[in-house]
Amino acid sequence: MSRSRRTLLAILTLFLAASSHAFTQPSNPSIDPTIAAQIASIPAIDNHAHPMLSPPAYATDRNFDALPVDSMEPYTDPAGMRPNLPALHDAWQAIFNFNGQPPLDSAGQAQLEAAREKIRQQQAANYSTYILDKTNIATMLANRVSMGTGVQPPRFRWVPYVDALLFPLDNSALADATPDRKQFFPLEDKLRAQYLQQAGLKALPPTLDAYLKQLVTPILEQQKANGAVAEKFEIAYLRSFGFDDVPQAEAAHIYATLLHTPHPNEAQYKRLQDFLFRYIATECGRLNLPVHLHTTAGGGGYFSIAGDNPLLLEPLFNDPRLRKTNFVLLHGGWPFVHEIGALLQKPNVYLDLSQQSLMIPPRTMSAWLREWLELYPEKILYATDAYPYSPSMGWEEAAYIANRNIRQSLGIALTGMLHDNEISPTRAAELAHMVLHKNAESLYKF
Repeated sequence: MSRSRRTLLAILTLFLAASSHAFTQPSNPSIDPTIAAQIASIPAIDNHAHPMLSPPAYATDRNFDALPVDSMEPYTDPAGMRPNLPALHDAWQAIFNFNGQPPLDSAGQAQLEAAREKIRQQQAANYSTYILDKTNIATMLANRVSMGTGVQPPRFRWVPYVDALLFPLDNSALADATPDRKQFFPLEDKLRAQYLQQAGLKALPPTLDAYLKQLVTPILEQQKANGAVAEKFEIAYLRSFGFDDVPQAEAAHIYATLLHTPHPNEAQYKRLQDFLFRYIATECGRLNLPVHLHTTAGGGGYFSIAGDNPLLLEPLFNDPRLRKTNFVLLHGGWPFVHEIGALLQKPNVYLDLSQQSLMIPPRTMSAWLREWLELYPEKILYATDAYPYSPSMGWEEAAYIANRNIRQSLGIALTGMLHDNEISPTRAAELAHMVLHKNAESLYKF
């Protein structure tokens, strides 16, 4: 056989192999086949996602986020989250048996929604679990205001929000800072009012001590008792990182002085927030609730990327009083991927792969994933950030695509480490299980 015919046959063989995996895990010549098979076999623990409720509650569910980003001013979406993403076809086919090609026109979108609705009605209250089964996710940490129909333990574990407790004063001036915050702060005020009601209070207590003892600690304890496994801060959407160590006496004076003052002094108010953050983080440590923090360039055209630099958090991680609190840095810190990796030397700091697994293609993400694995492999957590992003990418499609991207990234990283004699085949399998399952299992003691 001539060389040209052998080359053509090889190409045809690769094409047929790729076609046979069109709606599962695609083949990738950069991934060792044994590693690929091991990675594909491991049910994952998803550290961070926003699953929606099963029918019939699905239709009116808005508790998938304390600060929904679907009504912000238009901004530039990452290429990996646009409606023309080819991977959407695979997700639609695998989950909904819909063979449309992105981007969809209005008729195609209607057909997709009909296919979705058919599966919802077939699965009913089992719908959310059906999505986990389709994406090989054993357990998903549900970042929600509240749980509900179909989103319940043991397959879903609750991670509620606590940002509302950081902002007890008049927030109108903070809301005026950007159009995004104009939407966000009224939502935080609404959630804080809900927490007041849950704590049996009709108004904010007059002193900081009473605020801590009658509202903050009781809410954290209630959430723990109701199944929370961690607490989530979306504070990067509301202000920059950088939390000073403020004495309680100073914070108490600020609280009592400014409680009913319109437009409180911004610098003083920040000092109160700083104290409250450390107090909440300390209480989370006492209650064995890891603290989740958004750390990547976030949604919206007004998000402060510089203020989201994870290095600003280092004083918290170096505080001996907070060493009993585990911090999980969500989304891998992009663009600060090297800085966030260095923070993993702190004994109580972890990071997950959520959102990056949608924004960043597998080959690109595999470079810094490999760097993290070479340094602190027991600190890396699988996560999808499955979220109802758009009509073409619901939380279902996001979970499917993120899951596939992570497993490909992990395969590329481990194969490179294996080829460079950094690890053995046995160690490669062990690292895969750690990232996909064991690290989260150990952190949350599932």
